[in-house]
Parts: sequence; C-alpha cells; structure tokens
Amino acid sequence: MCQWGKSRLVRVKVHRSLSATGRTRWRAFPIDSCIAGIVRALQRGGIDMLGSCCGHGKRRGSILLADGRKLIVVGRQTA
Repeated sequence: MCQWGKSRLVRVKVHRSLSATGRTRWRAFPIDSCIAGIVRALQRGGIDMLGSCCGHGKRRGSILLADGRKLIVVGRQTA
C-alpha cells in the first residue's frame, strides 16, 4: 500500500475506553497516509474507531471500530 513511515495528521475521536481521563476527546494523530482519507471519512460520518494500520506492505490494512467490528483495507496492486 503506502511507503512505511508516511503519515498525515487526522483529527480523530479518542474513545473513552482509550482515554486516561475516561472521557471521550478529540486529538490530531498521525495516520498512515494511504488510509488517512478513509479514517477521516469515517470520523466525519460519526463512526467511532479504536485504531487503524495500513499493514505496511506485510499484511492487509485494518480499522478497528469501537463496536468490535474490523474493516479490512485492501490496496490496489501496482505494476
């Protein structure tokens, strides 16, 4: 998918289960650049997430949703 180490800042909701204060909050995080657009769109759509990773060319990317579901991100093959 993307070159490892490239990221973009995306404002994401930090779920209360991951917050030191136990309260939901918003924060800008570096997100793997090849999935940053998907993460941004899910956040704008009100979908709560717990984490994401593009897979760094070793496995498929994934986005873990707060409700326990996992989205698998399949990249395009390039020649």
